[in-house]
Amino acid sequence: MGGQLYVCGITPYDATHLGHAATYLAFDTLGRVWRDAGVEVVYAQNTTDVDDPLLERARDTGVDWRELAASQTDLFRSDMQHLRVIPPDHFVAVTDVIAPIGDAVATLLDTGFAYRVETPDSDVGDDVYFDVEAAAGSTSWHLGIESRLDAASMLGFFTERGGDPERIGKRSELDPLLWRSARSDEPSWPSAVGEGRPGWHIECTVIALQHLGRPVSVNGGGSDLIFPHHEMSAGHGTALTGETFASHYAHGGMVAYRGEKMSKSLGNLVKVSELVAEEVDPRAIRLALLTHHYRSDWEWFDDDVFAAIARLTHWVEWAGVAVDGSGETALLAELRAALADDLDTPEAVAAVERAARSGGAPTSVDLDAVDALLGIDLRRSTSARS
Repeated sequence: MGGQLYVCGITPYDATHLGHAATYLAFDTLGRVWRDAGVEVVYAQNTTDVDDPLLERARDTGVDWRELAASQTDLFRSDMQHLRVIPPDHFVAVTDVIAPIGDAVATLLDTGFAYRVETPDSDVGDDVYFDVEAAAGSTSWHLGIESRLDAASMLGFFTERGGDPERIGKRSELDPLLWRSARSDEPSWPSAVGEGRPGWHIECTVIALQHLGRPVSVNGGGSDLIFPHHEMSAGHGTALTGETFASHYAHGGMVAYRGEKMSKSLGNLVKVSELVAEEVDPRAIRLALLTHHYRSDWEWFDDDVFAAIARLTHWVEWAGVAVDGSGETALLAELRAALADDLDTPEAVAAVERAARSGGAPTSVDLDAVDALLGIDLRRSTSARS
């Protein structure tokens, strides 16, 4: 039995903030639960190392876009390592799959699921768009199949999240870009559909189809990816293969800070790397995030880190009197039950807290369970913020 997991990755133009971390911890927890149940996990994730926000940041800062993408990707991976997120089996940069993406777009053109739109500002060819109505009429996919949004909400999110509903020449205002034909001031690559670079949604489709079985067991990401990204990626996948793209979709909630959603565009970020640089124990950061259910929207407060450090310190002291054990313990059973219930990490954390406050000594099985399922190793001493 296998679990095929695809989680949409970062656009690497700024450091990992706690909103990102919460999402990747959620799917790390899913992978841990699957492995504990004997499921063989295959996990793929992309990094969008060429995209408009990255190129804009590079221009604004005077840094080469490739250097910016490489440095921020390295920092992201370092942050994930600090948080003990088990790395994907396939961590794929979009710039490494340009040719397969171009081939997929060519296939969509050949099968009538894509079309070209006249592009006067490109000297080498026209942009290519996905035809949502053609896909809805000829496949099992249609708009709303996953998002369940009404037309007005779709249009609002499409506009807000990188879409171009007013583009002249499009057949439908919700048709997404598949391939952006080369412009003189942008990076581009040769492909089966001409010189250019990929649109956003098709990249995840192609990477998932390359590395995972069909359908993908779970396609995950933040809730801001439900529409258009996940819905359009699914449409591309179904149009390319004739099969359902993913069996299940799961989305992490948004994390706010100082009253607004934490985001790069607003700049109200609490960064994992900065907390680590301040000598906050990464286990405390992980523990703080796990106290919130992955689907909930919540707000980070600066004092949260101190509460997490205090809790971690108490847990480590409790772990220090552990005795040998074997077989399933009451705590292990509680952790499994909580996480089997839609990854209820707050209840799992509460179960450990109850055990630590009970006055009884934990067993080695209990410590192994906290390590394996919650990703928190209690056998090390606590390092606190200096």
